[in-house]
Amino acid sequence: MSIEKIINEAWDNRDKVNQNSEKSLKQAIDQVIMDLDTGKSRVAEKINGEWKTHQHLKKAIMLSFRIHGMETLAGPYSSWRDKSNILKGKTAGWGDKEFEEAGFRMVPNSPVRKGSFVGKNVVLMPCFVNIGAYIDQGTMMDTFSRAGSCCQIGKNCHISAGSGVGGVLEPAQAQPTIIEDNVFLGAMSEVVEGVIVGEGSVLSMGMYIGQSTKIVDRKTGEITYGKIPPYSVVVPGSLPDKKNPSAPSLSCAVIIKQVDERTRSKTSINDLLRD
Repeated sequence: MSIEKIINEAWDNRDKVNQNSEKSLKQAIDQVIMDLDTGKSRVAEKINGEWKTHQHLKKAIMLSFRIHGMETLAGPYSSWRDKSNILKGKTAGWGDKEFEEAGFRMVPNSPVRKGSFVGKNVVLMPCFVNIGAYIDQGTMMDTFSRAGSCCQIGKNCHISAGSGVGGVLEPAQAQPTIIEDNVFLGAMSEVVEGVIVGEGSVLSMGMYIGQSTKIVDRKTGEITYGKIPPYSVVVPGSLPDKKNPSAPSLSCAVIIKQVDERTRSKTSINDLLRD
């Protein structure tokens, strides 16, 4: 049986999955976690221009919490308790050889859970990377930023200080939050609920975008949801209630301009956000 079939059949009977489940299931789940950890597999990938979610990989992550028991890890100043398969983290026990092979920089106090992938030339400032996340090469995870479960972050992105890319682990069929290549996510921003931020986009600080957030193109007036088009420059805004002008305005994301790849590469982010 393929790993995918084993996982799907177990998922259909997940109430019966526990620490005493068959060895073949445990091996399949642990193999998925290892493949996610090394980047051999990823929860979502772009195929023929469209993002596809591999549901069985998300199912395996959730089933892993059922087949592994809790464990305590004691440190000099505190103790921690979590599922035994991910408690010690991705880089536990690593030395120079392992870090040189992985090729990323990781400063102290950056919890990175096992089952997440971090590409070469990534810089991890004190941040948090959850299981199933994929961070592609050359990206900066700045101080106190977060990569949630199964989120996909592209190449050469800057996830600024205090920003979060939300995790979408459940339901299994739900698309994770996706940040495409060369995106700048401003400080103290949150992108969640499976929103896609298109390649080369620049989001101002303090952006909050979920599936219900209205995305307004200031030039055309068009309102969309769930996806920022490539090479968009986006700032926070508000929309009044046309039927009741005295009612409080609702927050929205405003696309103030769109730039081509050449302009994006030659113009500073601060200049792009000035209007």
